[in-house]
Amino acid sequence: MTDAKSAHKDAYSLILDAIDAGLYKPGDRMVESDLADRFGVSRTPIREALQRLETQSLLSRDGRSLVVASLDHNQLAELYAVRAELEGLAARLAAQHAAPEEVRVLREMVEDDRALVNDPGALARANRRFHKQIHLASHNRYLVQQLDLVHRTMALLATTSLAVEGRSQTAIDEHDAIVRAIETRDGDGADEALRIHISRAFETRLRLDSTGTETRA
Repeated sequence: MTDAKSAHKDAYSLILDAIDAGLYKPGDRMVESDLADRFGVSRTPIREALQRLETQSLLSRDGRSLVVASLDHNQLAELYAVRAELEGLAARLAAQHAAPEEVRVLREMVEDDRALVNDPGALARANRRFHKQIHLASHNRYLVQQLDLVHRTMALLATTSLAVEGRSQTAIDEHDAIVRAIETRDGDGADEALRIHISRAFETRLRLDSTGTETRA
């Protein structure tokens, strides 16, 4: 039974990670047999993983086929609105509850990321780790669960907005402002700095959408 549960979990994680890495993009068909061959997993856990991803709206129906979902303008606006509220709250709580060690890790992340300013892919991965660390530093399990769902949905955005010229350095500076507020235990300031960060990422996304370029921020 444990092996079966593990296989189901692994199939879900493998597919989700593949979407997050851009191996499957919005509109791509998700075929059970192909996925089973790619990941070396039997079709039963693949089928159950696809059903779970459909329930989470990460996959959608195109006739009889399942495809990677895409976000329209309204869905994108809704996603960023929720993200700003939840991430702002996480930063506020982190300013109140983060252990000194957690705050130091956040500071180290910002300083380490400065070396990645010319590597958008690596910086995008570091960006996700940074935000996850803030979520954990909030010490609120229910908030972390909701943010995990939001960030899974962000995988539907095909590439990173950090590839836009000048955005990488600006984003790192925004991260620095968030951490400075957390370091000084300024909950209001941390909330505001995080909201500004999300707002600017959304602006970048909207500008690139107008040119037909899909991004993840």
